[in-house]
Amino acid sequence: MRAIAFDAFGAEPAALDLPVPEAGPGEVLVRVRNSSVNGFDLGALGGYLRGVYEYEFPVVPGKDFAGTIAAIGPGAEGFGVGDEVFGVVMRPTLGQGGWSEYVAVPAGYGVAALPVGVDHATAGALGLAGTAALNSVDAVAVLPGETVLISGATGGVGAIAVQLAAARGATVLATARPGAEAEFVTRLGATHVVDRTAGLDAQVRAIAPDGVHAALHFAGDGAAVAETVRAGGRFASTVHFAPDDAAERDIKATVIMSDPSRDTLTRLAGQVAEGLLVVPIAARYPLAETPRAVADFTAGTLGKLGIDID
Repeated sequence: MRAIAFDAFGAEPAALDLPVPEAGPGEVLVRVRNSSVNGFDLGALGGYLRGVYEYEFPVVPGKDFAGTIAAIGPGAEGFGVGDEVFGVVMRPTLGQGGWSEYVAVPAGYGVAALPVGVDHATAGALGLAGTAALNSVDAVAVLPGETVLISGATGGVGAIAVQLAAARGATVLATARPGAEAEFVTRLGATHVVDRTAGLDAQVRAIAPDGVHAALHFAGDGAAVAETVRAGGRFASTVHFAPDDAAERDIKATVIMSDPSRDTLTRLAGQVAEGLLVVPIAARYPLAETPRAVADFTAGTLGKLGIDID
């Protein structure tokens, strides 16, 4: 099968011809149609996850996938050959990934049925970012009328979180540069735009003098983001930051570890199918051009970058 992989620490990702994996016990083999680029993939590529995960070279990155069930492993339940599915690769090691024509994944976790009305390209960019966004919004329990600051609002996770928070009736303050970035987050439902290149706290306090009820930290200076939260507020971070003074200020702080359960994935895809949630894909790349997609992702983009396997 065709895949984008790297065969040693420090090696650049390249197109390789690899054997098609087999669906092991409790697994399904997915013929992948689409994937995307996530920050996790950059961590895998750079070797930053060494010590956290075992690397089984050659390593195929790509946490997201969408495609068709090609085979069912022993004991795997819930799916049949030919079913359309999507999800997040949740294997215990780094080896197989979505930047390939086939991937074997656990049938019971990280994979869900693709509903009618959601195409492979959209689903292939939804899983990890959508899960992180939904887990974060749930963690701070946004209520109608509350103010919530979203730092990193222009990325894949932030763009989805803006929509989810706005849909719950929150007044969303989104970090973005003036111009295209500001227009992007406003279209997604942000009520106010906070210039991420200027002083954060002063801009937020001009809108919410007592501070925001909740803040979601997907990028930027975590301490500066936490400073905008009022006493008794909530804070969630996907980049493993927790404010030192959380207890002193009675702030509930949560470090988010994405949990792509079937229920979560189904909820997200259902909202997309109903037209309640948009997965903003800035550009799509053929599989062979995935290294260019990685470079573009590193340089910064609005929303997601998709990978077309076919």
